[in-house]
Amino acid sequence: MAANMYRVGDYVFFENSSSNPYLIRRIEELNKTASGNVEAKVVCFYRRRDISHSLIQLADKHAKELEEEKESPAETDLTEKQKHQLRHRELFLSRQYESLPATHIRGKCSVALLNETEAVLSYLDKEDTFFYSLVYDPTQKTLLADKGEIRVGPRFQADVPEMLQEGEADDRDLSKLEEKLWDPECPLTNKQIDQFLVVARAVGTFARALDCSSSVRQPSLHMSAAAASRDITLFHAMDTLHRHNYDLSSALSVLVPAGGPVLCRDEMEEWSASEAAMFEEALEKYGKDFNDIRQDFLPWKSLTSIIEYYYMWKTTDRYVQQKRLKAAEAESKLKQVYIPTYNKPNPNQISVTNGKVATVNGAGTGPYHTAGGGRACESCYTMQSAQWYSWGPPNMQCRLCVSCWMYWKKYGGLKMPSREPRPRGHAPRQSNHMVPMRNSGSPKSSMKTKQAFLLQANRLTKMARIICRDMIKLRRAARRPFVPINCGSLKAECKSASSVASLSESRPAAHTPRSYRTPGLQTPPPRRLLSSLPHGPHGMLGKRSYHHHSRTEPDRRSGRQSPGMFYFNRLN
Repeated sequence: MAANMYRVGDYVFFENSSSNPYLIRRIEELNKTASGNVEAKVVCFYRRRDISHSLIQLADKHAKELEEEKESPAETDLTEKQKHQLRHRELFLSRQYESLPATHIRGKCSVALLNETEAVLSYLDKEDTFFYSLVYDPTQKTLLADKGEIRVGPRFQADVPEMLQEGEADDRDLSKLEEKLWDPECPLTNKQIDQFLVVARAVGTFARALDCSSSVRQPSLHMSAAAASRDITLFHAMDTLHRHNYDLSSALSVLVPAGGPVLCRDEMEEWSASEAAMFEEALEKYGKDFNDIRQDFLPWKSLTSIIEYYYMWKTTDRYVQQKRLKAAEAESKLKQVYIPTYNKPNPNQISVTNGKVATVNGAGTGPYHTAGGGRACESCYTMQSAQWYSWGPPNMQCRLCVSCWMYWKKYGGLKMPSREPRPRGHAPRQSNHMVPMRNSGSPKSSMKTKQAFLLQANRLTKMARIICRDMIKLRRAARRPFVPINCGSLKAECKSASSVASLSESRPAAHTPRSYRTPGLQTPPPRRLLSSLPHGPHGMLGKRSYHHHSRTEPDRRSGRQSPGMFYFNRLN
């Protein structure tokens, strides 16, 4: 029951496709729609296979720098299989939200910020455990280091010097040390200090009455007195006492100098109403990510000013009112939802039909699908499994066993790294993330399957191979694919040979001396002829006699048939 109960803040698997790996999301809200269905507003996490190769290289460089900063790097001792599986455990946080049906939840998982003090192998020892260290922006296609890094380790510890012995001189630079701002053992009593603070508040109220901008922001006396009672006025009064060695008369004269009373204002008074509204909007969008708030909403404010305003804003009635509204909204929303275990058969499951195992992916027969004509698992190469699942494009006919299929769905890759080619064939081609490019299931990593084609030669082409054997050398033409071939001359040669063959059957040819043919047309022509080919048989072959084309007389004398005659006789 508890395993099927999902609450806000849980990390869960979502299934959006029966063949693709699960999506990893964090539940932020559970809302009930008008139709009665439950939708989950979730934060998106991305795998390595979901981002570009250039960003993967940046992530690997960042991981390498973190490894070099460690005193005892442990990743160098990892095997290839462990490194391969660790890549499947790495995720990338994003600020992107989306709404998904709660019925698509397929289980819980655990996602944690990469802990530098913990062994990397601890993530492999735990089932359904992932880690992240970088933030991915899917719109800008950028990777940034997460600002929620926990600063633990020797790099973030203070160097405590040894205690000085009695009478030993202090060689430290005292100007770089802390400055004392208040002495709790001062000669003044608590009553005298409180009286001085009351005078400082009264001076602050009078100073706001004289200031035009303050009178506009605090039009009433109560608002001016409340602003003068803030911490900035008390800090100024106590600092004044300390600088004058706790002499009340000297400190009072400083509070009201010759030019008029001193006005001390903090960030709450410095900010305008429009700036405060923009800050609340930015805080709703980014949370306490003050760098992004300053970059996108308040670039004219310093980071110190924004942080100081945030902690002062938390003491106002505005913050309390917003907190109550959010609490009321949270009461009306769902806090948890029960999703039953999904037990419907997967469409990729290779089922048994009519007592025989379906041969869609080459599965064998028997209670355990063995190697009886079937393919091995593409990940572990086993030939036996209680159930097989088709994996990749159907024409590839690849399959995974039960354990490798669950690993693929949860971790988005194959369990085993790439191996040497198997005796029965070649191993699938691997991508940079150890996922076969031909059937990884991802639209970014999968490629369109190349279809086989067949060039079927017609009779004219077959005849040209025999008749024009001395005009074009096929091997030479294949080795020089960019040299143009005069196809028009070949066609003219074949047509003339076919006409001669038909005429030679009806009447004998005249006896003429044998003339020799021109050199092969594959010989590279002059540069001026490469761009434009001649048109017509005379421009391509030159002026040749009728018997020069047919060569029937020399062949008749020698007692041999011409190649064209021999070819047509064979066809007939």
